[in-house]
Amino acid sequence: MNSISVVVPVYNEAKSLHSFLVYLQKINSNNIMEFLVVDGGSTDGTQAIVLAFSKKHLKFKKIDSAKGRAVQMNVGASKSIGRILYFLHADSLPPKGFDNHILEAVGNNYKSGCFRMKFDSSHWGLKIAGWLTQFNWKSCRGGDQSLFVEKDLFYQIGGYNEAFSVYEDNDLIYKLYTHSNFKVIKQWITTSARRYNSNGVWKLQLHFGVIHFKKYFGATPKNLESYYLKHIK
Repeated sequence: MNSISVVVPVYNEAKSLHSFLVYLQKINSNNIMEFLVVDGGSTDGTQAIVLAFSKKHLKFKKIDSAKGRAVQMNVGASKSIGRILYFLHADSLPPKGFDNHILEAVGNNYKSGCFRMKFDSSHWGLKIAGWLTQFNWKSCRGGDQSLFVEKDLFYQIGGYNEAFSVYEDNDLIYKLYTHSNFKVIKQWITTSARRYNSNGVWKLQLHFGVIHFKKYFGATPKNLESYYLKHIK
């Protein structure tokens, strides 16, 4: 039987987390076994929000982890009971019926994939960036698009590489393109433009581009982390 475990890594997301959890609860279905909210040691009240929500809605579970998105997502996967893992960022809202779209893709022999993505912004540069996510090119992928993957495949390729504190999503997705049929589902996930708002759209795009090029030319996970911490808020 196909079943989905939703894994959400969080760290200091108190400002918007409750509304995000309410949204997930509203689009909940029988295909979804659980929502695993994996906290990396938040200090802003995030943990209390998740705990209070989980007491009212039993599918929602708070899991504690060391900080680091790759680490947190691996911990969530290790605690999951679903046959399909769906990794979702806390500032991205999947489309209604996302579970049915994932199950349809898996039924058509796609063992991994994501959704098209659009930003909650009218900036023309971000509209173009979102438009590009419809193409099934690995260079157009990113964690904000969310990611589904069959659990057996996830462990077959080693899960998330915990050496990466940035670029962890792309590292895994590139492996999935090699080891599976990767599906870009023709539905839109909406993600927050908050990082672009705080860093500047073109400046942040430039820095993300530099990170991709650094990785392509052999930069280590530590090199990427140093660059990110120096240039990106």
